[in-house]
Amino acid sequence: MNMMKTAMLIAFMTALFMAIGYMIGGTGGMMIALVIALAMNAFSYWNSDKMVLRMHNAVAVDRKNAPEYYGIVESLADRAGLPMPAVYLIKNDQPNAFATGRNPQNAAVAATTGLLERLSQEEVAGVMAHELAHIQNRDTLTMTITATLAGAISMLGNFAFFFGGSRDNNNPFGFIGILAAMIVAPFAAMIVQMAISRTREYSADRRGAEICGNPEWLASALAKIASAAGRTVNVAAERNPATAHMFIINPLNGQRADSLFSTHPDTENRIRALMAMASDMDGRVDRAQPAPQPVEPQPERPSSRPARSGSSGIPKTGRKWGRGGDQGPWG
Repeated sequence: MNMMKTAMLIAFMTALFMAIGYMIGGTGGMMIALVIALAMNAFSYWNSDKMVLRMHNAVAVDRKNAPEYYGIVESLADRAGLPMPAVYLIKNDQPNAFATGRNPQNAAVAATTGLLERLSQEEVAGVMAHELAHIQNRDTLTMTITATLAGAISMLGNFAFFFGGSRDNNNPFGFIGILAAMIVAPFAAMIVQMAISRTREYSADRRGAEICGNPEWLASALAKIASAAGRTVNVAAERNPATAHMFIINPLNGQRADSLFSTHPDTENRIRALMAMASDMDGRVDRAQPAPQPVEPQPERPSSRPARSGSSGIPKTGRKWGRGGDQGPWG
């Protein structure tokens, strides 16, 4: 079902791309836009995850240079029955995280240093479980391709400024077509992008709570992230706003309302849903399950430093990453 929805989304975005081309350059512009859209769809399917990670300067980490963080993801992936995703770290003070990849076998999760430094080990587990839920629900392909195509449509709308508005340039709509390409079409792409993100966040919240075993961990994490995100500028996200819907909390400032123009549902609504879920789980066996245990290091890598475990059983997050400590990939 998700694959069908993704195909329909790609078809809609491609049609929108072609419509902009027609507004700018008539039939010729539409055909050029079609060729570009087809090439971008193919490229996005195979490489959009790498593009998004590169946009945010994400660095790959493993059990050796980020044992605590890696251990959390590894134990949760094992609990969810998922292949181990690639694990990335973003040097950014804003607490946030996202998942990407075309399928569970080619997926990646990324968290900021701010997330690991500001949240408790249980809260980090809740966040990463949410991202693994996106992978398990196969949301990541749709979210990543949408980010790529929405960014391209917005860029094409900006390019319309440099085209003439007369019929002599094969533009059948004149100045009105240019204006529509500059404003209306990119706005439509933004609406689609935001609507897709909002409908999938609630599902990922619920499944993420099931994976980590405690909805309250994710609820607490969402409250902290939302509060800190509003006070911390994420420069990479501001430069690439088309990727905002991929994060667990909107990384852009001034987008907190639960409205058509928000990339995410209202955080308070998400927290209420999680707390209601926690209440429903009271007394059940899965509510009383211990927190995920770190996966033991593989025998072929005896030199890898094992993750430390706290009282909850989840590997503790490293508090020195991105702060000049000796644990992170930045040294």
